[in-house]
Amino acid sequence: MIVLTLKDQPSVPLEAEVLTPDRMAGLTNDAIRALPVFLGKRQLRVDDFFMVEGEASDQIEIRGDATKVKWIGRAMTRGHLKIVGNVGMHLGAYMKGGSIEVTGNASDWVGGEMTGGLIHVHGNAGGQVGAAYRGSLAGMNNGTILIGGTAGLEVGMRMKRGIIAIKGMVRDFAGLQMKGGTIVLYSGAEIRTGAWMIRGTIVSLKPINLLPTFSYACTYNPTFLRIYAKHLVGLGFPIPIEERDGAYQRYSGDSSVPGKGEILVWHPHVP
Repeated sequence: MIVLTLKDQPSVPLEAEVLTPDRMAGLTNDAIRALPVFLGKRQLRVDDFFMVEGEASDQIEIRGDATKVKWIGRAMTRGHLKIVGNVGMHLGAYMKGGSIEVTGNASDWVGGEMTGGLIHVHGNAGGQVGAAYRGSLAGMNNGTILIGGTAGLEVGMRMKRGIIAIKGMVRDFAGLQMKGGTIVLYSGAEIRTGAWMIRGTIVSLKPINLLPTFSYACTYNPTFLRIYAKHLVGLGFPIPIEERDGAYQRYSGDSSVPGKGEILVWHPHVP
């Protein structure tokens, strides 16, 4: 395993897209320490900011408050990356495979436009989780993102495939312009959920304020949710699926697009 321990907090955000298993798996300790990172316009070395232990491994652990370290895990395809602490923007952006775990909080754009792999943030996340970058037509296109705490604006914006599951409250515009995939909201969301949604599924286990452009369709227990439930329960994110416990109210929309998406709101049976 390769262990990188942050020496000091960078004065400005540090761009460190080389911190991925793909770049480090075949390198010696000296080569890892010499990898380039960017502090503003200056190109520096990894060992200017991190103490480096180990070599030639696709198992990486980063220790320290990396709140100002950006692009960790960019486009990674394999291995495991663990951040013990907080992490900065664009974690796992364009990710294709492997897994990332964060014990603390993450900033904006977690898993931006990812196409595979697993990201698990145990704390809170910023905005644009799994979203499309500005000017891009599609957000995440596969993979799984798990957030143990809250999340910010525009979660899953323009996503096409994959799963985003968030245990804490989510801010405005969750599922904005969503084109596919599934978002599971364990504690609900603020306002404008599913705005301009074209396709896809948003599941909320708490009541949410729906836009008037979503129409009630029926109350039932979707069979397809059992597949998601089986996947998520193994990751520590169970969802209710049994008829004896309750049912989901299905709303279709966003009719202003017009869209064919759906929002499923869980209603437990009252004893």
